[in-house]
Amino acid sequence: MALEITDATFEETVLKSDKPVLVDFWAAWCGPCRMVGPVIDEVSNEYEGKAVVGKVDVDANQEFAAKFGVRNIPTVLLFKNGELVDRKVGVSPKDAYTKAIDALL
Repeated sequence: MALEITDATFEETVLKSDKPVLVDFWAAWCGPCRMVGPVIDEVSNEYEGKAVVGKVDVDANQEFAAKFGVRNIPTVLLFKNGELVDRKVGVSPKDAYTKAIDALL
């Protein structure tokens, strides 16, 4: 299951992580987000211990969505060493997320 990331935990969980981090910015009312959610959970299980995989509910946590220019959801951002290195907007197939993580490992 993907980690729930909030504005309060974002810096510690994402920006200070020593592992690659995939963050799904989503909202409960967003249909495409509900399609991506289970895929993100699968990726989280597969990369447990190798990468951090989390979700940010943009309705409740707007600070980092705004900081990283998330204008459409779902948006998946990938970070390495606290730096934004990749962005996927909209629904992508699972292998798009796994290949993006693999490239950072």
